[in-house]
Amino acid sequence: MTSNDEYVLQLLTERGFITPDQIDAAAKSMRAENETTLDVLVAGGTLSEDDVLGTVADQFGLKYCHVNADAISPDIVKEIPADIAKKYGVVPVVADQDSITVALSDPMGYDAIDSLRYVLNGREVEAVISPKAEIAAAMAKLYQADEPADVQTRDEFGDAADASGDDAPVIKLATMLITNGIKMKASDIHLEPMEKEFRVRYRIDGALRKMDSPPKRLQGAIISRIKIMSKMKISEKRAPQDGRIQITVNGKDLDLRVNSVPTNHGESIVMRVLDKSNLALGLPQLGFLSDDQTTFERLIKLPDGVVLVTGPTGSGKTTTLYACLGQINTPDKKLITVEDPVEYQMSGINQVQVNKDVGLDFSAALRSILRQAPNIVMIGEIRDEETAGIAMEAALTGHLVFSTLHTNDAPSAVTRLLDIGVKPFLVASALRAAMAQRLVRAICENCKEAYTPSDREVKMLGNFAKTMPERMFHGAGCDKCGRSGYKGRKGIFEIFKVDDTIQRLIFDHAPATLLRQRAREMGMRTLREDGMLKVANGMTSLAEVLRVTMGDAD
Repeated sequence: MTSNDEYVLQLLTERGFITPDQIDAAAKSMRAENETTLDVLVAGGTLSEDDVLGTVADQFGLKYCHVNADAISPDIVKEIPADIAKKYGVVPVVADQDSITVALSDPMGYDAIDSLRYVLNGREVEAVISPKAEIAAAMAKLYQADEPADVQTRDEFGDAADASGDDAPVIKLATMLITNGIKMKASDIHLEPMEKEFRVRYRIDGALRKMDSPPKRLQGAIISRIKIMSKMKISEKRAPQDGRIQITVNGKDLDLRVNSVPTNHGESIVMRVLDKSNLALGLPQLGFLSDDQTTFERLIKLPDGVVLVTGPTGSGKTTTLYACLGQINTPDKKLITVEDPVEYQMSGINQVQVNKDVGLDFSAALRSILRQAPNIVMIGEIRDEETAGIAMEAALTGHLVFSTLHTNDAPSAVTRLLDIGVKPFLVASALRAAMAQRLVRAICENCKEAYTPSDREVKMLGNFAKTMPERMFHGAGCDKCGRSGYKGRKGIFEIFKVDDTIQRLIFDHAPATLLRQRAREMGMRTLREDGMLKVANGMTSLAEVLRVTMGDAD
C-alpha cells in the first residue's frame, strides 16, 4: 500500500490502531506472493485505508483528502500531460501561476514529487494524499483512458531528486536544515535527539555551532525524511545505517554522506557535506608557506617512492591528497586510487571503491590495481601490515604511492609502519617523506585587526616571543564570520624528508625521537613552528595554533 509497510505498521501500532498480535496474525495468514501484512489487515477490516493514509500523511505534515474528478477543472488537468501523470501516479488538483498541487497515494512517495518537479522544469510542487483507487478512477476519467491506470509512486529519477522543491512542513523543515548548513559552509550537519530537545549543530571551520532547535515533536518525522532521502530503511531504528543524498543548492551539485546511530533518545544523524568545489583547491590554497610548498611540490613529482600524509581524523589529509593528484594528473600518467569510501569523483583518475562484502579490501584492491600498470597510486589509508607491505613493494618497483596514516607527527610515521610489521629495510628504501598536518581557523579578513598581545599571551609564546612582531592579529567578529572572528581554515605542516642518515637510523630501528632530532638538524619545521610563522603573518591566531599543537614542544 505504501513504499515502506514496516514503518507504517509501527506508526499505526504507536497510535493505537492495531496491536502486535493482530500484526502477527495477519502475517501468518498471507497467501498471495505479493501480498503484505498491511494488505491483509485492510482487506480483513482491521484497518481502513483512511486509517492508514490519514495517519502517515499526518506524520509527515501532509493533507489527506478524497479526489473527485468532477471537481477538477480541465484547465488544471492540462498542467500535467497524461504520460507524466501516469508515470508518476499523480493527479493535479489545484494549480496557479507559481505552483501545482497533486494527489498521490503513497505518503512516502517523495521521489515521485521530487522527480515531477524536475520534469516540470523546477516548478513548485505540493502534495496531498488520496486513496489509490480514487486516483486511478480520476486519472481514467480526466485523461480519457480506456481503463484505470496502474498507479505507481516510485520512479526512475530517485537519484536526481532535488529536495528543495517540496512544500509540506516537515519536508520543508528537513530541507531547510540541510540548505542552511550548506549556505553557512558547514562541513557536516548534526541532528541529535536529546532528552528535552532535538538539537541541531553545524560544524563550521572545524568548530560546532548550535542552531535553533526544531520542535521536539517533529523529531521522528524529520529523521524519517532524512532517512528516506538517503535511501535508508526508515523502519530500522536499532542498528547504524549509512546512506547518501545528492542535492543541488544555488546551482551547485553536492553530495551528503549520511550516517545514523541509535541513541537513548532517538537516532542521531550526521550528514557530511562533500563539496566538489574543494577539488579545485591547489597546493597554494592549502596554506603552505613558499619554502614548504616548493619542497612538497618536488616530493609529489618524484618518479617513485612512498609519500605519506599524517594527522588525526578531520585534519584535512584527504583534501591534501586530492590536491596532489589534481596537480600531477596529466594525460601521460595513469593514476589509480583505492578509497573507502570514494568521496569525490575526479576526472581522468581511476577510482576503486573498497567493498569488504565481496572481499575487496585495501590489500586485495591494491594487488589488483598494480596489474593495471599505473604510474601513481593513492591509497586512502594504510591500516594493516599487508596493505603497508604491498605499498612499499610497489614503490620499489617504480610506482609513486600516496597514502595516509594516523600519527601525531611526521617522524612517527616510520615508527607506526614498523609497529604494524613492515620490515625496516622496506621502510628505509621506499619512504621518501611524511608530512604531518593540522587545520587551524583563518582570521576573518573582513574584521581582521591588529592588537598588542597581553602578558599572558607573551608567556604562552615561550621562546617564540623573541621572533614575534610587537603587534599580532585577531578577528573582531562580524556578520560575515558569524561573530566568531574566523572564516575558513588553513593547514599547518611538518615535512619529514628521508635522507641517507635517516635511512640508516630506520635500518637500526631508531626511535622517533632520534628521527625527529635528525630531521630538525636538516631544517624541518615543527607543526608549532609553522603555526607560529602563520600567526606572525596574520593568517591565524595564537589560540588556534596552541589548540592544535598542544603536544608539540617549543
